[in-house]
Amino acid sequence: MQVIETLAEGLKREIKVVIPAKDMEAQMNERLEDVKGRVRINGFRPGKVPFAHLKKMYGKSVMAELVNEIVRDRPTAILSERGEKSATQPEVAMTEDQAEAEKILNGQADFEFTLSYEVIPAIDLKDNSGITVTREVVDIDAKEVDEQILKIAESARSYETKKGKAADGDRVTIDYLGKVDGEAFDGGKDEDAELVLGSNRFIPGFEEQLVGLKAGDEKVITVTFPAEYPAANLAGKEATFDINVKEVAAPSEVEINDELATKLGLESADKLREIVRGQIESQYGSVSRQKVKRQILDQLDEMYKFETPERLVEAEFENIWRQINTDLAQSGKTFADEDTTEEAAREEYRKLAERRVRLGLVLSEIGEKAGVQVTDEEMQQSLYQQLRQFPGQEKQILEYFQKTPGAAASLRAPIFEEKVVDHLLGEIKVTDKTVSKEDLLADDEDGDDKGSKKAAPKKKAAAKAEAQEGEDAAPKKKAPAKKKAAEGDAE
Repeated sequence: MQVIETLAEGLKREIKVVIPAKDMEAQMNERLEDVKGRVRINGFRPGKVPFAHLKKMYGKSVMAELVNEIVRDRPTAILSERGEKSATQPEVAMTEDQAEAEKILNGQADFEFTLSYEVIPAIDLKDNSGITVTREVVDIDAKEVDEQILKIAESARSYETKKGKAADGDRVTIDYLGKVDGEAFDGGKDEDAELVLGSNRFIPGFEEQLVGLKAGDEKVITVTFPAEYPAANLAGKEATFDINVKEVAAPSEVEINDELATKLGLESADKLREIVRGQIESQYGSVSRQKVKRQILDQLDEMYKFETPERLVEAEFENIWRQINTDLAQSGKTFADEDTTEEAAREEYRKLAERRVRLGLVLSEIGEKAGVQVTDEEMQQSLYQQLRQFPGQEKQILEYFQKTPGAAASLRAPIFEEKVVDHLLGEIKVTDKTVSKEDLLADDEDGDDKGSKKAAPKKKAAAKAEAQEGEDAAPKKKAPAKKKAAEGDAE
């Protein structure tokens, strides 16, 4: 077998592989000899089939198997022998001429194919001890814990029917029908809907107009959907709602005690406070870690400058760009609405793609040199998390990960990355700084990639792309997929 390098330009490589016809024929003959004693052909006793006849009947099919196996297996071996790692699956090209292909299968011509790929650049790891980050920490006081418990307790709060007008905090049971320009719209109707006034579950202006109504009242209210409302056909539109009040109920008092804890499935108020405090700490800790991670990535981005594989960058850019356009379409907006142009946005998101590919390669190299491993147990836990997100579709999800090439890698990659960040936190200087929860959760105006502020859509449409890199400082809220049109930020 001859391996000839025909292109070495930057990270691009092209290899020509030539396997002489005599070598291909020799391998074919070995396989035919191996099966000769087991082949059953009418007119011949087992093991007595003439080799020439066996070759005539099965030679081409065996040669085709050899070609497929070579194309499948040899590229990996060739790259390993060359000490190279391909950034993506190498592209294999071979003759498309039918006559030439017949000669190869008949052992009359050399088998030639080419490999085209980009190598992963060599990365000279630098000393990480110079990286410094500030970790924001929030002191959680008892008042905040109790406030959170009272919010949770809303699910356990009881209501008693009352006579008279509905006040803020009361629960009203209503039928409603929404209309735009006098026409009812999809999702704008419900019956026996329960709404706690002041909960801000419905769009602005809706709940306020129900205050003062009593059971049996009917009223037509007018509201305007927010300009950024997810349903494009309703965004910014004025609508009317025909309201029929069926019941008004006043809330019972909620006290944080053992009785409340029991209603929530816990043994005591102390245990309830302990669990809620832990949840708050976990929430703040997650946000703080994202900010720390961003600081680390920003400094690694400054430390490492090298050419990135174009195919990886293009694949990353396409993922981001697809998300951008999907989110813009769902919101009914254009790049002009986001104070940019498609051309400018493309340029900025390609910079983001390049950064993410480069940092991904750096983190991979750091993790490999540090011996970071992702265990089978961690992979199983990640898979279970995926399954929990799609109740009722567990079988399909499992089949997807079992049968889809690269699917398992999508589970492994974020785990590996977080473990590399953990490793780096043990090498760099971390200074804790106590801040208020408002400061911790505030949107960071400098949170976008450097040089990408002109790409305005990224702030709204590419949250997923950012979050994977620690770019998003605060967790984004997602509305339920089937939320009724009258409801705003219910969650």
